[in-house]
Amino acid sequence: MTIFIGNLSWDTEVEDLESLFSNYGVVKKCYLPLDRETGRKRGFAFVDLNDQSSEKIAIDDLQDVEWMGREIRVNEGERKNSHKSHFKKNNH
Repeated sequence: MTIFIGNLSWDTEVEDLESLFSNYGVVKKCYLPLDRETGRKRGFAFVDLNDQSSEKIAIDDLQDVEWMGREIRVNEGERKNSHKSHFKKNNH
C-alpha cells in the first residue's frame, strides 16, 4: 500500500516526511512530486512503509493532524491500476 499525504506545507522536504513516518516503521520510499513546469512542490507526497499494519496505524494516527503549520490529510493512496480500470469503464 502507498500512503497519500495531502495539504502539506510548502516547506516540507523528503527528510521531514521520512522523519515523521519513521515513527511508524521503516520508510521504504518517499516521493514528493514537483510541478514539471515550475519545479515547485505540489503540496502532497507518497510514502511506503515496510509493512501494511504500520501503514494503517500511521494513517489512523496522522489523519487531520496539524504538522508544520498545516492540517494534513493522510489516507491510502489509490493504485495506478484502479485508474486504468476506471477509465476503461467510462470508455465503453
